Amino acid sequence: MTLETLLAKLPESDYRPSARDLVGLSAIDAAAQRRFLEVWRALSIQRRRDLIDRLVDLAEDNVEYDFNSVFMAGLLDDDVQVRTESIKALWDYEEPDLARVLLRLLKDPEAMVRAESALGLGRYLLRAELLEREIGVIPEIETALRAVANDELELPEVRGRAIEALGVRGHQWVRDLIEDAYASGERRLQISAVHAMGRNADLDWLPTIIEEMHSEDGEMRFEAAVAAGGIADEEAVPELSLLVSDEDTEVQEAAIAALGQIGGPSSRAILEQIAADSTDERVLEAVSDAMAEADFVEDPMALRQYLDRAAEDDEEDEGEGY
Repeated sequence: MTLETLLAKLPESDYRPSARDLVGLSAIDAAAQRRFLEVWRALSIQRRRDLIDRLVDLAEDNVEYDFNSVFMAGLLDDDVQVRTESIKALWDYEEPDLARVLLRLLKDPEAMVRAESALGLGRYLLRAELLEREIGVIPEIETALRAVANDELELPEVRGRAIEALGVRGHQWVRDLIEDAYASGERRLQISAVHAMGRNADLDWLPTIIEEMHSEDGEMRFEAAVAAGGIADEEAVPELSLLVSDEDTEVQEAAIAALGQIGGPSSRAILEQIAADSTDERVLEAVSDAMAEADFVEDPMALRQYLDRAAEDDEEDEGEGY
């Protein structure tokens, strides 16, 4: 189906485009994007929501597809769900034009859009930290997120997301912000503070993180496990070994993943024991992923060679008709 045919059919309420039809929206040029926008604005809210969801699934299954033009259109949609999901869908988009839009969306009327925008801006901060250089828009992002995090009139959910986003930065004022949030007595801010501790990756946070692994709050235990994985120090292994049997399945999976991020003999022994004892497919899949992560932590080149060999074997099997 041509792109023009697809655009003509999209407004039809009884038309459900196939995956093959939707591929026509991948990597569209400027002229096609203008035509798409004309059609997009006339679609029903439900059609726009469904379209974003379908394209997200397609992009996750096929990394060669590029639906960023559609997702960028979704950022300015009048539906809160479309705006929110479009931000999430652009998780690997690195150009500064998105940062400019997200900075505007930090003032969106809907809290869930503001919160997701804060997380989206945090990805730019993470890249800057990993590259160890200041990308042009970074100071503006830090200033905007800091203002949100300190705004007592803002909802705790949004403030918390801003603190999480800022957590990757090494400034003293970021540490102070995390400490203040943790000491605030506001549950949402405390949970976000623990999340930010993991992103901050400073060993000084580890005693607090380990303490929160014993929290009565399942979400706090989850974030503590995630944070322990972010810091990746073996001191957290004994406590994580207890969380792999937590009553909350999400906490279990977070603890298993953290053991993989930490790696080393102790973590590996625990993961191997879980694999030997469990018959739960969910748990076994989590352990398999964690073991692969541990392999990478311990020897990145060896894992890369293993994956390359596996890919070559798959290609040979396909060539033989299996």
